[in-house]
Amino acid sequence: MDGYVLEEIMSSAPTNLGDLCNNLALRKAARYLGATYDKALGPAGLRATQFSILQMLNGRGEVTIGHLAEMIAMDRTTLASNLKPLAREGLVTVEPSAADRRARIVAITPEGLSRMNAALPLWEAVQERFEANFGAEEAARMRASLQAVLGTGFEPWAE
Repeated sequence: MDGYVLEEIMSSAPTNLGDLCNNLALRKAARYLGATYDKALGPAGLRATQFSILQMLNGRGEVTIGHLAEMIAMDRTTLASNLKPLAREGLVTVEPSAADRRARIVAITPEGLSRMNAALPLWEAVQERFEANFGAEEAARMRASLQAVLGTGFEPWAE
């Protein structure tokens, strides 16, 4: 390869791959926004992930851990870890399925619904504040873009 061409390629190479890394950009924003929602939901005794789990369970009746994991794009092991404190506090039940004893069924309890409803105004306030600062249309585009990421063909939790 010609020395000039190699020098040109090297000079156009990014000096910091972190500036180009989709994963790093996403995780930085997720940590920032996640901590913001965690702080806002703290007075209700919930973290953002716990609130999301309760929201997903609300109105859906009973679902398997596998199905819930798919709904929130989380591996089953991590979801099971997130369900433990919710079950300990009586906010969800996790029971073996009557149809398939290997499957575990998750459901929100009346106490879980009450806690979720108590947290809802806190969530609405932080949601409104974010959209006021970031822009409601931009936030909607961000959610659509992030939803589209889930259809890119990767199977991160495939066994």
